[in-house]
Amino acid sequence: MIKLPIPLELKALCWDYVKDNNIGNRFDFNGDVEQQYLGLVGENMVRSYYNLPYSFSKGFDGGYDIILNGHKIDVKTMGRNVDPKPHYVNNFVAYQKDLDCDILYFTSINKKSSMISFCGWSWKSDFIFEAKYFEKGATRYRDDGTEFKTLAPLYEISNANLNEIQ
Repeated sequence: MIKLPIPLELKALCWDYVKDNNIGNRFDFNGDVEQQYLGLVGENMVRSYYNLPYSFSKGFDGGYDIILNGHKIDVKTMGRNVDPKPHYVNNFVAYQKDLDCDILYFTSINKKSSMISFCGWSWKSDFIFEAKYFEKGATRYRDDGTEFKTLAPLYEISNANLNEIQ
């Protein structure tokens, strides 16, 4: 996994943007302001890593965030209070399954250390086949013994089952 510090400037730009713009465009489960903020930070950290400019586009993105080497990439970011481990899972909301993208690129932000980890990537077609699917309302369990019910149908895959970021 690649681990990088998140610049304070990017954090400020993303927070200023999401507090005035709802960037959730699904019919349900669009994420709250913090989740949208983390997603925008993750997307722009990936852009920065590949020497692309930050983007704060309004409106529906069509299902992908970045085009790189001719591939449409959807960056998925999870916020955590710890660094990700190989067995930690990444979520993909099933409502996005039919949107136009080729690659799912997973990142994890440690909210305490302000570091981002690029966990890995998957071709979306492979991901849908390999990931575990959970219906809305399914109970999920964490390492620390806590549990939660899914608020949307989703797919999960562990970091260990993703392709490494090059």
